[in-house]
Amino acid sequence: MSWDQYDMAGGAGGGDAGPPGGFTLPPFPPAPPPGPPVVPAGPADRVRALAVAVLNLSGLGLGYALLRRWFAMVVCWAATAALLVAALPADAEGVSRGVLAAYLAFLALAAVHGARRGLRTPLSRPPRAPIALLLGLVMLAVPAGAVAAYGGAQDEATQKMLLEHLDHADRLVRAAKAKPFAAAQPDYRTALAAYRDLSQNHPGSRAARRVPDRLAAYYTAVGAPFAQKRYCDAIAPLTYLRTVPASYGKPGVGALATWPDDRLATSLYECGVADLAKDPSASGGSGDHLSELLTLFPASPQAAKVEPAVRSTIGGAAAGLHGKDPCSATERLRQLGKRAAALPGDNAGLTAALTKDSRQADGYVESGTYACGVHQYRSGDFPGAVETMNGFAQKYPHDRNRALAQKISIAARVAQVEPAAGHRLPTTASGGSIPITVSNDSPEATEVFFTGPVTGSFTLSACGSCHAYTDAAAGRTSACKSGKNYPKKTLNLPAGTTYFMYTSGEKSSRNTPGGDTVKLQYGYIYTECTFNVNASFSL
Repeated sequence: MSWDQYDMAGGAGGGDAGPPGGFTLPPFPPAPPPGPPVVPAGPADRVRALAVAVLNLSGLGLGYALLRRWFAMVVCWAATAALLVAALPADAEGVSRGVLAAYLAFLALAAVHGARRGLRTPLSRPPRAPIALLLGLVMLAVPAGAVAAYGGAQDEATQKMLLEHLDHADRLVRAAKAKPFAAAQPDYRTALAAYRDLSQNHPGSRAARRVPDRLAAYYTAVGAPFAQKRYCDAIAPLTYLRTVPASYGKPGVGALATWPDDRLATSLYECGVADLAKDPSASGGSGDHLSELLTLFPASPQAAKVEPAVRSTIGGAAAGLHGKDPCSATERLRQLGKRAAALPGDNAGLTAALTKDSRQADGYVESGTYACGVHQYRSGDFPGAVETMNGFAQKYPHDRNRALAQKISIAARVAQVEPAAGHRLPTTASGGSIPITVSNDSPEATEVFFTGPVTGSFTLSACGSCHAYTDAAAGRTSACKSGKNYPKKTLNLPAGTTYFMYTSGEKSSRNTPGGDTVKLQYGYIYTECTFNVNASFSL
């Protein structure tokens, strides 16, 4: 091909000649594809800038879309999507303040940035800025509606959460009802705190509207032992319920504030009266229950029944003085008298009645103590009989049985050395015609006790020149036979068997009582000699 055959426009003929020698130039590289049309900057338009800013506040980047800023629009979508991921599904806690503050800051930044870009950049559509602004204002309804819908969903989640709290408290109450009150009390307190929180801090919630019914069920559960007539077990929970209005708030409790009162009064009465009937050693403190009743509810019908119940119980216990165990009956009456005296009276009439009951019980104790000593003697409890009768004679010096009680004490002491002496209860008989002389060949004063047809005692002074014998055989051989002036006493006793018991009047640590049995007959003169064998007395 010759030079003149080359056509710069791509044709084969005409035009300028090409290079000589048939040299051909390479074709030009293809032109790049056309870019987006360049929109010339127009005059500043504040309405348009405001429209772009308002459209961007919707969170969808619509302002950037009208400016054909596609990347910026996608960034807005991503930010809104991130917010939705963080916020949904709606719960009672809602969106964290950090996430919400970051998103609002982003929207503000997008609005400012879009306003700057839209100040001089024409819109693709709609061409008029006022229409775009109106569209932006309409689009603000989208986030506003979303916020309202989210608020409703969050409120519903909150309602469900509060109902769950209510249900948890109900479960605690149901579980606590099956436990002893001491173990259940922490659960009861936790449930009550939940009810109080719902009622006071969430008063308009569905859960709070259910609290009054739950509170009534709560009182019923705590007071269940009363409904089961377990009155002693009901005292602690009912006492606790009386403290609820102070911690929960009396207006919130309403009529339930007085719900435990009558039940507690009944429980205190029933438990106290039941304890009155128990053996004193097994008593659980019935006086405390009745005292608490008279203190807390002095004008109640239950308090009016306390004194008659105490009086009746004392009368019933007194019947036991003639039974098989007068000692236990006496001790029970002694305790009842103390309880009656300790009970508080809110008026003079009640105080006088309780004082009378206490004195009546003390009167029964006086006769019961004597009956107890007789019972001990006849049962072979001679040490007990000595202690009881000595106490009786000392405490009741004007009692008609005092003299016989002293005789029984003497006979019981003799019977501890000579058991046969305790086969018959002594009498107050005295005198006789058979002489019997008792001498003391002992360096210590000697008390002599005797019982039989006649019962009594006396003391022989110590023999200053006498000494203790090495053994009983030596004493029997030599005692009272040296011609000394021994301390002595002559008794005149009736015929029959008389039992003697000798002991040191000084109550020496070496003292071991000695005893003897003598069958007295008319026509004889009898002598007794006491002497000391090292650590004991003999005859």
